[in-house]
Amino acid sequence: MKQIIKTAKLLALFFTAVLFPGCSDYLDVVPDGVATMDNAFSNRINSEKFLFSCYNMLPNQNDPFTYPGNVGADEIWWDIDVTGLNNRSGARMARNDQNSADPFQNYWDGRRDGRGLWIGIRDCNIFLDNIERVPDLEAWERVRWVSEVKFIKAYLHYFLLQLYGPIPIMDKNLPVNAETEDVRVFREPVDSVVNYIVNLIDESVENLPDQIEETTTEMGRITKSIAASVKAKVLVWAASPLLNGNPDYANFKDKRGIQLVPTQEDRSKWNRALEAVREAIEICHANGHALYHYQRGFETMSDATLLKYTLRGAVCERPVQNPEIIWAHPAYANANQFQNYCTPKFFASYGGTSELSATLKVAEQYYTNHGVPIDEDPSWNYTGRYEMRKDTGSFHQYYVSKGETTANLNYYREPRFYAHLAFDRSLYEMLAQKESETLVIKNRSGDNHGVVYADCHIITGYFIKKLVSFRSGTTTTSASPWRFSIPIIRLSDLYLLQAEALNEIKDVPDNEVYQWVDSIRIRAGLEGVVDSWAKYSSIPAKPSTKEGMREIIKRERLIELAFEGQRPFDLRRWKDAMSYMNKPVEGWDYQGVKPEEYYHIVTYYSNRNFTTKDYLWPLWTTSLIQNFNLVQNPGW
Repeated sequence: MKQIIKTAKLLALFFTAVLFPGCSDYLDVVPDGVATMDNAFSNRINSEKFLFSCYNMLPNQNDPFTYPGNVGADEIWWDIDVTGLNNRSGARMARNDQNSADPFQNYWDGRRDGRGLWIGIRDCNIFLDNIERVPDLEAWERVRWVSEVKFIKAYLHYFLLQLYGPIPIMDKNLPVNAETEDVRVFREPVDSVVNYIVNLIDESVENLPDQIEETTTEMGRITKSIAASVKAKVLVWAASPLLNGNPDYANFKDKRGIQLVPTQEDRSKWNRALEAVREAIEICHANGHALYHYQRGFETMSDATLLKYTLRGAVCERPVQNPEIIWAHPAYANANQFQNYCTPKFFASYGGTSELSATLKVAEQYYTNHGVPIDEDPSWNYTGRYEMRKDTGSFHQYYVSKGETTANLNYYREPRFYAHLAFDRSLYEMLAQKESETLVIKNRSGDNHGVVYADCHIITGYFIKKLVSFRSGTTTTSASPWRFSIPIIRLSDLYLLQAEALNEIKDVPDNEVYQWVDSIRIRAGLEGVVDSWAKYSSIPAKPSTKEGMREIIKRERLIELAFEGQRPFDLRRWKDAMSYMNKPVEGWDYQGVKPEEYYHIVTYYSNRNFTTKDYLWPLWTTSLIQNFNLVQNPGW
């Protein structure tokens, strides 16, 4: 036994120090409360702690500044007057500071706000190598834990794939007596990595539970629905333009001369993706997952307000109340900090609120009330969208404070616009207030929710209401957020992936494609795609072509999944990021006191230079020096 323990310790040290030299905390191979490997697998309690340490390596989607899908792209901007926020990795990346000398959000080596995912993979391997010797673990629980850890190992490989493209495959930890050439591993072609991840997920599915029964202690642990959904997303990534026949990577080879990203597009990958998405949806449906609808209790409210609660609750309701959520982080993770940063100054104590806002272009991406883009709706005043007007119509009685002045851009928009965003003179529904007493946002300089001093204000004029639970209190002296975790995957995501895969496979879109998009639109209070474009768009035939429907599906994802950490990944896998990321960050003038001072466009940042190299994260140059078999991503 002592020799086994000694070997395990040496293995962890050797594997990490030689292969991934940037990880200075390599000795943290056991969870808190388990002193050494001597007792990590000595009983059920300690081995369960090790299991949870594997879970703890999952990237945290609830952190606005360290998760690659949040601050750092073009969707969310921050209060630039706060020095502490300006120096966070996401803010630095948004300002074009990513580099290879010491990369931000380095999930390869565990540096600069990135978790060391290779350490997580190593810990998963240690767990799998040792779990059989736990004496007091029942057989059914052992096979479940093994399946969970196999899935986590697959997911960590997948997350690295999304950031770095081709990566090494670490199916087993290296033995301590490995030869030098075996230690210096190579990056593997993306198709090999994808197949490895998918096979590992397939191995895990059989012994995962259908549902979480102990919701108070196990919510967030892996289920069949989660595993099937991640498999579907992996295969959609493999089929998408970034890694499927990308000519930009024609010379992307390792030092063995092996092509790492295929240069020829393989359309059959969409068939494989479609099969996986269909299977995931079937499993999710069988296990009770469905689109969320807020259930009115004793509250008296209009249908418009009820719909806003539905559209917000799809994200900010907890999984026990929301069958749409397939996977959210375990109970120990929550979005409180993120939520506080998005919350208007409803409290006597301003600290920690009103720091994050939506960019103007994201506000513009939402549809008109007719369910088509604002620049395609002839009845909507696109050229005058930045001009002011006073509310005079009944259409906005549940959206804009009666008789107040705001921009044309904020009028006659779809329900998701009003559910996801708040703006100057808009209504902000919370369950703590009756509908007749709905809070009114006043965001001009000196107003209740506007700038009163350097810190603590949103900069673009658009609050991210979607990430603030309507169950949070508003009468306390400081923020009292209702705890929830931002979904990693919800059913809407799968529905739109189904539509995307079908559209790519078919020569011409048909009702089978439309139905999955329409299910999301109808829940959002809109008509179906074909009817909306036929009635209201200047391009009525757009849904009838593959290219037109592709554009519609992409926009639907950008709207429906806004602020959930999905947009930057989608823009990269579609190879659309360059056309989005390089547009200036704009918003209203938060320093304006009078309407005519507030309602003019200010450019807050315009120097982003997102180029082809930015589609993949850079490897740290130190890692390349230590392991000369690794090659840098193109352009870095």
